[in-house]
Amino acid sequence: MQEWLKEVARGKRGSTDLSYDQTREAAASILNGEATDAQVAGYLVAERIKTESPDEMLAFVHSLREHSQTIPVPSSVQRSLVDFAGPYNGRKSFLATIPVSILLSEYGIPAYLHSSDALPPKYGTTVKDVLTALGIKVEQTHQQITQSIEEKGIGFASTESLCPSLGRLRPIREQLHVRTLLNTAEKLLNLSNAHSLMMGAYHRTAINKIYPLFEGLTYQHVYIVQGVEGSEDLPVHRNSFIFKISNETYEDWVVKPKDYGLLDKEFDKDHKLTIQEQADIILALLSGEVPESYRYYYNQVLFNAGIRYYLFGDVETIEEGISIAKEQLQSQKGLRQLEKWRGD
Repeated sequence: MQEWLKEVARGKRGSTDLSYDQTREAAASILNGEATDAQVAGYLVAERIKTESPDEMLAFVHSLREHSQTIPVPSSVQRSLVDFAGPYNGRKSFLATIPVSILLSEYGIPAYLHSSDALPPKYGTTVKDVLTALGIKVEQTHQQITQSIEEKGIGFASTESLCPSLGRLRPIREQLHVRTLLNTAEKLLNLSNAHSLMMGAYHRTAINKIYPLFEGLTYQHVYIVQGVEGSEDLPVHRNSFIFKISNETYEDWVVKPKDYGLLDKEFDKDHKLTIQEQADIILALLSGEVPESYRYYYNQVLFNAGIRYYLFGDVETIEEGISIAKEQLQSQKGLRQLEKWRGD
């Protein structure tokens, strides 16, 4: 491990990127438990200062997958399955991806969600937190997750349960209290072998940096959006970009909530929703209730669902997708799908 530390830990100007094979060796040392805690922390911080290359990130994704149990989803399901990769350090804003994924699964688009307990530096509310509050069993074996995806069209994985190596690194990450390359790598493990991925990014620079990485991953289609807090959830108080990477083609465009009558400027970026508030909002929306205080979240669910129906090829226009989502909420189809998922 010392050999690789000497290369990456020479400071911003003196450090050099490791090759893919060299990083695989460093990752093996870390994930096998051969590297000391001090060496692991030094490596993660050095990579943070240097900024990891696409090859270095790819090597860690591949190494982590080798230390994980994959979810044996049938290939017939993998083709239509969408992996929704949100930030593992959590969020303070509404996790619209949860009700939207429930709507999609009810409509026939299988969804795979995943996270862990909250991580630094944000320690926000995670998908796991909210699903627990909604009564979903979040600690399941890979076979149980497969069954949920096959029978209910939706499943959730607590990633550290399937990748114990990540769990062993948690204390070091908590003590460092900064973002590391693991914050990105853990989102891209694709343990369900889904053909499609949707994830978020803060800005175009981040997209350009991560773009080469997908050449070495197994996704057929990748959708990256300028979501709230770097998540896969588009806001409705501003315009956002969408990047689509498919079959070695690359396109991007801007979506405007105003074009669909969903613009809502009432967004407080400093307000943090509690876990119970998140669950209460989701239950109300899926029940067809839209109190004025929930109007922003309702518009956000319609906007994201409509765009996802369009991106995944199930409708010809975003307007049509929004109409489908609106009907699903009004008729409580989403609520019944949630009850099906949790086994009520």
